[in-house]
Amino acid sequence: MTNILEQANNIINNRSEEKDRLYGPIGEGMEIAAQIFNLISPEDEHITPEGMFRALVALKFSREHYNHREDNLLDAVAYIGALNNYINEKQKRPGKE
Repeated sequence: MTNILEQANNIINNRSEEKDRLYGPIGEGMEIAAQIFNLISPEDEHITPEGMFRALVALKFSREHYNHREDNLLDAVAYIGALNNYINEKQKRPGKE
């Protein structure tokens, strides 16, 4: 059995090309999810793509609170890694926000 951090790294950094074919790039997915959330929410409840990552981490920890499953922790760690990648990539963009 591999370490949970190695598994998360593999999911986010080493298998990203495979995942992109299925769901699109994770950062782009969070941007779209935030847009959809904002469209269906009142103005005072808007969320950023970074907030979407954090919300999914919170969901995984909430599930872990009720029932320990390694998958909950793996997903939380993977989302944290993906958030870090997203922030780093966003800072490199021309005309960054």
